[in-house]
Amino acid sequence: MATKKSRFSSWLFLVPAGIIYISVVITPVIYSTVVSLFRWNGISQMEFVGLNNFINLFQDPVFLKAVSNNLIWVCLSLFGTMTFSLGLAVMLNKHFIGRTFFRGFFYFPAVIAGIAVAMTWRWIYNPGFGFINQTLALLNINFQQNWLASTNVGIYAIFGAALWQSAGQPMIFFLAGLQTVPVEVLEAAVIDGASNTRRFFFIIIPMMKETFVIVIANLIIGSMRVFDIVMGLTGGGPNDATQMMATYMQTQTFRYNNVGYGAAIAVLMVVFMMVVIVPYLRITAGKE
Repeated sequence: MATKKSRFSSWLFLVPAGIIYISVVITPVIYSTVVSLFRWNGISQMEFVGLNNFINLFQDPVFLKAVSNNLIWVCLSLFGTMTFSLGLAVMLNKHFIGRTFFRGFFYFPAVIAGIAVAMTWRWIYNPGFGFINQTLALLNINFQQNWLASTNVGIYAIFGAALWQSAGQPMIFFLAGLQTVPVEVLEAAVIDGASNTRRFFFIIIPMMKETFVIVIANLIIGSMRVFDIVMGLTGGGPNDATQMMATYMQTQTFRYNNVGYGAAIAVLMVVFMMVVIVPYLRITAGKE
């Protein structure tokens, strides 16, 4: 009897969290899925169109460009952000004076709002008096350009600003992972004659498997829903060259009042993230 009462109490404590989760996650997902099956401007009568919104999306060159940009962002995050953050973590894991200060210094941008970062980097990228072009001019390097107005460079310029902001959080994860590696194992490797490089790639990294799972999953999810820094820097331009799925969803829903079309983009974003993340976690974590 006591056991049943204890179980009932446990489920009872889960009710508030369950209500919140259903309200802010499950219900919006179901509602968006339903709306994606209609043509609707948010005001007038909804017109059922079935899967036409999804079919039109895959014939929409702007949406395909947005998907391509999100995939580019994923690759840049996995090879750029993760590598940079891991390098910072390795350096800041060593013992030296001021280590705590530098940890906070590199983590600080992660707590700044994305739109504030975008406003700051708009000044840095300014073609007339921005820090980058002025520095290149002082060094007599003829590479000044309008970074955010270039259809070829714009996406990479935005990622540079995002890297400055986002590197701190993975760095913290890697620092925590590095501190879980047993010192005895590393000392045994030193006695066996293993070099720093071999210790890093054959001992430290394999023992940080769980940390890499967390970091990679967070980076991929963040890359698929990147929004604020793009809107703040380019708004998806020029000529939709830096459009992302999230920015295109916002544009269709609130600028053009294509609510059903925007909901279809949101549904596909969820599907894409599930397709990428779930198999990766199952394989890497060794779960069946």
